[in-house]
Amino acid sequence: MATIVEEGALGTLKSWPERIKTFYNDVRTEMKKVTAPSFKEVRATTAVVIITVFLFGAYFAVVDYVLRNSVDWLFHAATRH
Repeated sequence: MATIVEEGALGTLKSWPERIKTFYNDVRTEMKKVTAPSFKEVRATTAVVIITVFLFGAYFAVVDYVLRNSVDWLFHAATRH
């Protein structure tokens, strides 16, 4: 039984360089498919992100204002009686 484990470990060790070579070749193949975005695409995407951040900021400011005033009104109403 020990020989089976040793052969499995030895086989794994021997196949390691081949697996590294296959991985490296796969990475090179995939990297050839990668393209960088144009300046126009980057500018448009950046504008969308900035506008979205400001819209969410405004939305959360309104929600915060409404919740804060609602809680203040509830505490004021509860302490009045």
